[in-house]
Amino acid sequence: MSVENLTAVILAGGQGRRMGGQDKGLVPLAGLPMISHVITRLAPQVRHLIINANRSHERYRALGWPVIPDQEEGYAGPLMGMLTAMRHVRTPWVLIAPCDTPLLPHDLVSRLQSAASEDRDIVQACDSERVHPVVALMRTSLADDLATTLAAGERRIDRWYARHRLASVCFESHMAFANVNHESDGEALLSLLDKPRDDNPGS
Repeated sequence: MSVENLTAVILAGGQGRRMGGQDKGLVPLAGLPMISHVITRLAPQVRHLIINANRSHERYRALGWPVIPDQEEGYAGPLMGMLTAMRHVRTPWVLIAPCDTPLLPHDLVSRLQSAASEDRDIVQACDSERVHPVVALMRTSLADDLATTLAAGERRIDRWYARHRLASVCFESHMAFANVNHESDGEALLSLLDKPRDDNPGS
């Protein structure tokens, strides 16, 4: 699979309940919005990148990438972000990643791509400790099925994944998918962060 066949979409549309309602993607980490660190990890691996956000749209656009809100209001969770991504992108595959995982692997895209095949619909990331279903590569052709699932009231990612041909790719370091839910979480990751890139194709 060529990188031309996928679009990376960073989910930043949550309510940030565990951070007191803050817009998590914009919470400062090492002097920059947290999502900037995710972009630094993903941008060199893809040709197309989009931010899914439900507020602070201008601040997200200022980072230089297209911004799309959930197609339905109400903060319906990551599955709605995934559906919105599928409906919006023009590529046959979409790579999903959350805005609070600043240490994503530098080979994330290539390894998920390698596991994607004609008999797989979704490839999720995992490590030695757990599965990380919000870091996944999936076919955009699943959009109608996901829309039906959401309309039926289902919000569990694992239950929707179980309906499809699923593969998992395990990475050695569980720190690669460490997420920041509290300020102390971010402080623990400071020494591992990359320096954000200045160049930005803005595609």
